[in-house]
Amino acid sequence: MEATEKQWYVLQTLTGQEQKAQRQIVAQARSAGLCAYFDIPEKASKGEVLNDFNVVVPTERVKEIKEGKARVVTRRICPGYVIVRMALYADAAHRQINDELWQFVLGIPGVTGFVGCKRGDKAAKPRPITDEEAANLINRAAADVAKKPRLKVVFQVGETVRVTEGPFMNFNGVIEQIDPDSGRLQISVSIFGRSAPVALEYWQVERITDHPEGE
Repeated sequence: MEATEKQWYVLQTLTGQEQKAQRQIVAQARSAGLCAYFDIPEKASKGEVLNDFNVVVPTERVKEIKEGKARVVTRRICPGYVIVRMALYADAAHRQINDELWQFVLGIPGVTGFVGCKRGDKAAKPRPITDEEAANLINRAAADVAKKPRLKVVFQVGETVRVTEGPFMNFNGVIEQIDPDSGRLQISVSIFGRSAPVALEYWQVERITDHPEGE
């Protein structure tokens, strides 16, 4: 059966198994001879990037600072989801789902179903997302590769923190400004009964109040 028009679909996965599902889709499509239904080349190549095959786990790089040490980590933009471009329907009118492809996708380890459909319910007919919606996610991930990792913001304006390093060590202050690009905070510290602004690095303070979002 020839592949019909390819469209973007969102697959739900078990949390933390997005990359595993991505790898399995590519590997098993090659083994099963189903590459034509995707944008997957039939032969693997050294150093290939699976996102390039439109089986995408959108991610971004962030820099975390913990205990005074910075590290770059990869964070999933949409945890629990993989977006895939494929020819799911067997007819151009999108009335009949390609059963072989349907069973193939639902048999991938870690995949729990299509967004908007209960697992195994073909009658619900998964709805594709638009090219624009897919591009927004992919471009965000691609743009992130070209720029330096951004700092993960672990504080919020209005939080009370304690200074742990520098001349104001053990003073408490309220965060007034956050610069995630530089990793610096401006806090208001009470000195001799007067409020004074102090600029500090993330690692020079610690939280002493509950995070507003419960982090």
